Amino acid sequence: MTLNDTPLVFGCNDDRVSLKSRLIVGTGKYASLDETEDCLRRSGADMVTVAIRRVPKTAPGERSLWDAIPSDMLILPNTAGCYTVDDCVRTAHLARELIGDARGGRLVKVEVIGEEKTLFPDVAATIAATERLAKDGFICLPYVTDDPVACLRLVDVGAAAVMPLAAPIGSGLGVRNPHNLSIILELVKARHPDIPVIVDAGVGVPSDAAFVMEMGADGVLMNTAIALAKHPAMMAEAMRDGVRAGRMAHLAGRMPMKRYATASSPLEGLFTAR
Repeated sequence: MTLNDTPLVFGCNDDRVSLKSRLIVGTGKYASLDETEDCLRRSGADMVTVAIRRVPKTAPGERSLWDAIPSDMLILPNTAGCYTVDDCVRTAHLARELIGDARGGRLVKVEVIGEEKTLFPDVAATIAATERLAKDGFICLPYVTDDPVACLRLVDVGAAAVMPLAAPIGSGLGVRNPHNLSIILELVKARHPDIPVIVDAGVGVPSDAAFVMEMGADGVLMNTAIALAKHPAMMAEAMRDGVRAGRMAHLAGRMPMKRYATASSPLEGLFTAR
């Protein structure tokens, strides 16, 4: 959060969640739990997403993933690996029991996958699962394609934020369709100014994160771009700074684009004139 910025807020009334950082990170694909913890701290994020169905089992007394998550971070459980509405809803309820409301158990990143190779979400099932979970009292942050209509429908059924992809999960391709993202930002903000748009999946480098933040996105969620970097801890810091720079640029307002050059220094008072 910058001097002139506000927190990232979603939910309403007693369910409001407020984050200083606009970067949300994940826990998968790291080489070790020590590396996981180090990167989470260096990212500056206030919230971390965890795939509940994929948390590895540990023996009694053995360090677990939960031990690597800093105690001051909120946990956003996600339903990764779910292919049906029922599986998604069941996983969300199990996560709430496991985590508890104080740490983020009412939060859920809604994922219902429709195709195994691309991991693109099943849009209809995602909308249905979001509607059921919102009625059950969850703060729903659904992962969805970069479809403006789907994003509006998700808000209509109770989503606290919408999280369109920039590119396929884990691809690192960057923003494939900035035009669609700009339409999502325009339509969602016009109809629901308090609903955050968080770009989720596909970011590869800090310039990708800065780009979507400059467009007006409220936040960025990422995992693989940090975890699979040659130096993950360094990349965690770079992503932190990229998100912050993009947000500051959006708030500052860019200069007008012009077709021709304009002198940077004044022409008045020159020793000689043409």
